[in-house]
Amino acid sequence: MDEDSMELSTLTDLLDRLDDEEIRYTLASIREGAVLVTASVEGERWEIEFLSNGEIEVEIFRSNGNLYDESALDDLFD
Repeated sequence: MDEDSMELSTLTDLLDRLDDEEIRYTLASIREGAVLVTASVEGERWEIEFLSNGEIEVEIFRSNGNLYDESALDDLFD
């Protein structure tokens, strides 16, 4: 198996695992030569980026559990 096939296999294996676990995800490309998988589970968002050089970057965002009302919308832009 060549390197490109291994990288695609790693991506498709991840997508299959997310599907098996019924975890919602989206695919996007926010920078050249990369595919971004964004998955959401309760209290967390995962960003898993597959780069054209074979690297995989994983970032995890965790919620503190606090919910805010609409007044927080202005705070988002401050």
